[in-house]
Amino acid sequence: MRESRIDRREVIYPPERWGLLRRLRERALEVMGALRRRGLEALAYGSLARGDVDEGSDVDLLLPHPLPSYLVETALQEAGLPPERRELVMATPWQLPKAHLYLDERTVVTLPLLHPRPLELEFYRFGGLLGEEGLRRGERVPGVDKRLMLIEPTPSGHVEESVRGREGEVAWRLGVSPDIVRERVQVLTRRKEEGHTGLFLKRELSPGESFEKVLASLLRSRPLLRLRLGKPP
Repeated sequence: MRESRIDRREVIYPPERWGLLRRLRERALEVMGALRRRGLEALAYGSLARGDVDEGSDVDLLLPHPLPSYLVETALQEAGLPPERRELVMATPWQLPKAHLYLDERTVVTLPLLHPRPLELEFYRFGGLLGEEGLRRGERVPGVDKRLMLIEPTPSGHVEESVRGREGEVAWRLGVSPDIVRERVQVLTRRKEEGHTGLFLKRELSPGESFEKVLASLLRSRPLLRLRLGKPP
């Protein structure tokens, strides 16, 4: 049976949901503050920035530009926030390699290991992106969730509308290119149909390993990864 399309729906948040959003943002501000004290600026993205959190939501933070990973890890260590787990991930051989620092099961700091292309940065703005001051002021921004619903915050919750068939309008509303909207519609639709994320690479780091050295080793041993650098395998 074909799934019926939900064109527009208003969602009113109960007090419990506002309380959850407040707690998750407090955790985000704790981590962002630790990074800022070392001169590092982090951004919140996804449901944390949009405000439509639920019990399964993560505290997703992004450092938008590549930095030596030891600077980030040192800032977290000094604040008593050592990562419990560290992973290097790539969605495909030609996409951005990223460091994921898991401070706990739902708090993740993401660091690009190479300079992101414009479309790769727009990926985060597509889902909703908000800085520390905006978070502190209680702002919420529009963005698209994994169901391909555009989330528009309202004083009492949000209004959601399907992205499909409105790609150009959604791109204008979010200030991103139509290319990223089309790409995310294609990827998320395929993911729903196939039932898996299809990550090309997911490598957990051991204590003492650095992201930069692991990436360099992988580039030597797995020539296909060199596609991201624009070099032949």
